[in-house]
Amino acid sequence: MTLFAEEESTSLLVSPELTVGQVARHAILHCAPAEPLATVAARMSEAGFSAIVVMEAGVPVGIWTEHDALHLDFSDPRLHALPVGEVMSSPVKSVAASTSLQEVASGFLADGVRHYLVLDVAGEPFGMVSQTDVILNQGVEHYLRLRQVSSVLKEEALIIDAAQSLREASRRMREAGRDALLVRYDDGDGFGILTGRDMVRFVAQRLSERPVGELASRPLITASAECSLYRARDLLVQSGVRHLGVLQGESVVGLLSFGDILFGMEHLYVQELRQALQERDRALAVSRRNLCLAERIIDSSLEGIMVTDAAGIIASVNPAFTRLTGYSEAEVVGKNPSLLSSGRHDQPFYQAMWQRISEQGNWQGEVWNRRKNGEIFPELLTITAIHDDAGAISHYASLFSDISRLKEDEEQIRSLAYYDPLTNLPNRRLFKDRLSMALAHAHRSGGRLAVLFIDLDRFKQINDTLGHGVGDLLLQEIATRLHNAVREDDTVARMGGDEFIVLLSEVTEVASVTACARRIITAMAQPIAAGAEELLVSCSIGISLYPDDGTDCETVVRHADEAMYRAKEEGRNNFQFFSA
Repeated sequence: MTLFAEEESTSLLVSPELTVGQVARHAILHCAPAEPLATVAARMSEAGFSAIVVMEAGVPVGIWTEHDALHLDFSDPRLHALPVGEVMSSPVKSVAASTSLQEVASGFLADGVRHYLVLDVAGEPFGMVSQTDVILNQGVEHYLRLRQVSSVLKEEALIIDAAQSLREASRRMREAGRDALLVRYDDGDGFGILTGRDMVRFVAQRLSERPVGELASRPLITASAECSLYRARDLLVQSGVRHLGVLQGESVVGLLSFGDILFGMEHLYVQELRQALQERDRALAVSRRNLCLAERIIDSSLEGIMVTDAAGIIASVNPAFTRLTGYSEAEVVGKNPSLLSSGRHDQPFYQAMWQRISEQGNWQGEVWNRRKNGEIFPELLTITAIHDDAGAISHYASLFSDISRLKEDEEQIRSLAYYDPLTNLPNRRLFKDRLSMALAHAHRSGGRLAVLFIDLDRFKQINDTLGHGVGDLLLQEIATRLHNAVREDDTVARMGGDEFIVLLSEVTEVASVTACARRIITAMAQPIAAGAEELLVSCSIGISLYPDDGTDCETVVRHADEAMYRAKEEGRNNFQFFSA
């Protein structure tokens, strides 16, 4: 076994790192070497584990992971009965529970593994930690926000035709050192995906040699190459998947996994930055003869810094503090930091903050504070407890930066990218994202959903006779009525012009879809006041269902559109279901 030694680290302005023992999954899935591979794979799939420890007489002798499944020969009739001991990896790599996440991340890179067995102080198995656990707890959200997905893509996606065999797919993934590949279909209907986790599932289901087109998961969940790693990570977590297709325009140019995010991070840069900040922090704790140097470092910082004594009374601040809050050093020294309180956070919020500092020595998060002129602003705040040589808390150091502009920019970009400026409804792009996720969820759960394509009847006549101003007021009222006619979890979007579209998720029966369409038609029939005019409008609705009328975004929407045109042909002011 490989064991990392514990290394203590104290930081004043940078939060001490979490240890692997704090984030490891305490449950260990284990089996005997003689257990059949199909049984082992079934246990892994049922438990949702990506690895199982092979133990003999209570001692770990090997490990079998999703990556190891790529080495299997699916054409071998003995495959499912093979003892796991014949295909496991050995020895088992391990780390101490006190090892920092930074060391574990470096260990994954050095050892070329995806899992570590975590040992307690007695050297006994304590839990398991994976690459995914590290990336979710590494605490580098700021870094992930600044980097795009394209920055960590090193190779093009591995692609295989749908007619190829499972054995060939496994061979390609193994030889290329990949844990996932894309499956291309002859009908041009997008891509499917095949992963190491799927290979384990196939073993558990006792599947033999079959074309990969029958086995791949569809549709492929995607993210733009230009989106941030932070958003991509959240999409992986929210979607419950380990791989995202990366889009450049409309083309899939690669696959992104948790491992890519971990390996793509510039660890040397992060370590150097933390080391520089730790050196600055240590300068604050030394004797008074070194205080001048520490003050110069603090004074040059662009971030506000405030140091309090153990009782929480302000002892010193830096020039950036004055610039950000408006308070001079003379106005705040000797006072409680509560003079900055905005009133937006309740007592339980501060109790939880100080409990975290008491237990772990630090706290980091976003807070709202108040400047001297009364203006309330958001800041990214880190508070760290400083200990003296005896181990007692002597001071608290807080470092903060104004993130008002960042929040405004994020909100503006999000609004422009995903919402219609006239109606404030989701636009075509956001609707497609939500539909893709809803289709993926319905595919996994065996559920159904419906898409309603809505077109206002003779809207062009209103624009031509009464003007675009009246038309805009009409569209805004239509948007409100549509939103009120559906459930809270459903999505109403504006596709453009006088076209709207509705996504009804988790449809249990067609009758509920019919009832929704009737509510919309009834809502439209009510007179609409648009300026000095009172207008009567109607709409035509086309409806398509998943999976009855299609299994991908484009098909489901196109069939709803075709049904809408048939509704117009039937005399308008009605709805029609898609019919082939």
